[in-house]
Amino acid sequence: MTDFEGADLLQKYIDACSNWGRWGGDDQLGTLNHIGPAQLRAAAALVEHGISVNVSLPYDQRGPQTGSLRANPRNIMTATGADHVAGAQEILPAGFGPAKGYGRSDDILIVPNQAGTQWDSLSHIFWKGKMYGGHSAGLVSSAGAARNGIENYAGKLVMRGVFLDVARHLGVEALEPGHAISVEELEATAAAQGVEIRTGDCLLIRTGFLEARREAWGDYAGGASPGISLHTAPWIHEKEIAAVASDTWGVEVRPNEVDCFQPFHVVALVHMGLAIGEIFDFAELAETCARLDTYEFLFAAPALPITGASGSPVAGVAVL
Repeated sequence: MTDFEGADLLQKYIDACSNWGRWGGDDQLGTLNHIGPAQLRAAAALVEHGISVNVSLPYDQRGPQTGSLRANPRNIMTATGADHVAGAQEILPAGFGPAKGYGRSDDILIVPNQAGTQWDSLSHIFWKGKMYGGHSAGLVSSAGAARNGIENYAGKLVMRGVFLDVARHLGVEALEPGHAISVEELEATAAAQGVEIRTGDCLLIRTGFLEARREAWGDYAGGASPGISLHTAPWIHEKEIAAVASDTWGVEVRPNEVDCFQPFHVVALVHMGLAIGEIFDFAELAETCARLDTYEFLFAAPALPITGASGSPVAGVAVL
């Protein structure tokens, strides 16, 4: 079904924002192409206070997933200190011989790639049988994505971060579910914070929603939430923004503004090629930026080079 309320508007935004072919037929980076040597040097020059701030949620069983779509990360110990003190490690594995007092711990992480703080890859969302660049959705098989896998982001997610604390600007602890953040609100927040938005930036947009739900997640993952409006897509395209990350499950407002699931993703990820980051933890960053009165910084949020993956966990750091 492609005939729905809002279909014409969605197509208008797709036509206006598409970057298919802009950087050649082999492009698998999308808007990360906006980050060049000049942008990286400028981002590195922002480090003034020598402060690093984590923006990733812990990967553990206390995460936001309910199991209906994804499970929370699970770390399983395969060798422990208890084993060591009990004498169960007296012989080393792999034929290394007697331990002679040596002990170790080891573990396995079981984690859906998009369970916590994460980046979407450009193979994550399809529209009418296509993914970013016009490539067939059929190129994503049980073997992974033959095009647009998250491994293409490896080493690329280092940029100038611009923190837009929309919740603080509007004087609330958290925006209400269904609050669609407009271009006007993004620009007003930037103006109030004295920060300019430039080509190649990552916009880190705080709604406060993760902090409001941290102790009782409820339907945080998949339910109604604040988020950026579909109508911000042309502005993001015009500003040549490289990435957008937020503290919500899906970045865009829910319920969605047109009768199509996640329409901002359809426009911005599938057609614009925008790097989209979700479930970022901005609590400490909000306090740090407010204290220093600084809302721009070097932002490093590398994706794991998981070949053919639709997304990746992130260890994101803002360096001020």
